[in-house]
Amino acid sequence: MNQKIKDKISTMEATLIDFRRTLHQHPEIAFEEIETTNRIAEKLEELSIPYKRMDPTGILAEINGEQDGKTILLRADIDALPVTELNDHLDYRSQVKDKMHACGHDAHTAMLMTAAAALNEIKAEIKGTVRLLFQPAEEVAEGARKMIEQGVIEGVDNVFGIHIWSELESGKVSCPPGPSFAAADMLTVRFKGKGGHAAMPHQTVDAAVMASQFVSTLQTIVSREIDPLHSAVVTIGKMEVGSRFNVIAENALLEGTIRTFDAVTRDKIESSIAQYAEHIALLYGGTVEVDYERKTEPVVNETHSAKLVQSVAAEAFGESALQEEPPTMGAEDFGYYMAEATGAFALVGSGNETKDTCWAHHHGRFNVDEAALKVGAELYAQYALAYLDQSEF
Repeated sequence: MNQKIKDKISTMEATLIDFRRTLHQHPEIAFEEIETTNRIAEKLEELSIPYKRMDPTGILAEINGEQDGKTILLRADIDALPVTELNDHLDYRSQVKDKMHACGHDAHTAMLMTAAAALNEIKAEIKGTVRLLFQPAEEVAEGARKMIEQGVIEGVDNVFGIHIWSELESGKVSCPPGPSFAAADMLTVRFKGKGGHAAMPHQTVDAAVMASQFVSTLQTIVSREIDPLHSAVVTIGKMEVGSRFNVIAENALLEGTIRTFDAVTRDKIESSIAQYAEHIALLYGGTVEVDYERKTEPVVNETHSAKLVQSVAAEAFGESALQEEPPTMGAEDFGYYMAEATGAFALVGSGNETKDTCWAHHHGRFNVDEAALKVGAELYAQYALAYLDQSEF
């Protein structure tokens, strides 16, 4: 643990909270984070940290240590959600209609900026380079890929990210080795039959029947084709069928999501979905189009990196700060960076019942316990130093 980092972040806590609140009041959704990017740039200029703007939004900055070494990438996502804030009692609630930082990305951005300020003050002690990525569009699972296309991962040896977590007690840190967030895929299925009068079904091919059969049969992929020791979720969340009560539907549109942790399970589900859809369409005399889009990669903490996070957190905040959260079938596009370099993704608890900050992410009442922000800021900075200080890694 670097005491200078701890002391610096402690003195910056009020500034950290103020910056987070400013971001919270002015949320911008995916690839529209223009003012957010400008605010980040202004802060970096104040700190004299060199940076470049990404396309169309986002920022990549670097702190180059005065000693040679490896390169670590620290990432914070910056986008908000199209959610209406319900926290009317907050004087820093969203000022933008139907947009809100309902997932904590405002906190992530403020924590990384504070970590950057602390690291910049001791750059003479840094062995290597700390790369700071303020990434857009995480919520639509497109930002990480867009940043990788623009070279942010080139030359990077290790990656580290943090997510504020309302289900975890405020100030606790979780970063176990292994799976953390699932891969998330998007499914679109279009059945086409032959429409007609409801009184003359023999002259038709009913798309509603095909769609219904598909939905009810789909769950047997998980229950009968996937190893029960391998987690998987298949959900159809949207179905549009028919236009009128007495007209047999010609078209049916279904949309859903698939969540998995490993490639074998993912591949099996994708192929089985196509097979099920084709067989059902053939059975009833219709046709089908299946579009399966892989949206994110799983977030799987590399063992050495995860154990280093645990060691850093225990030394910085005490052994009692460590808590192991189970993997979630929720998704995070941070997995794209981990496919290119070793790394870890930590959860920092922000749940506090007395402060009413235990609401689920993406809920209109979501908020964070701001006492946890300094924990996240310090974890960013201390982990970067610890990784770069290792003699063997």
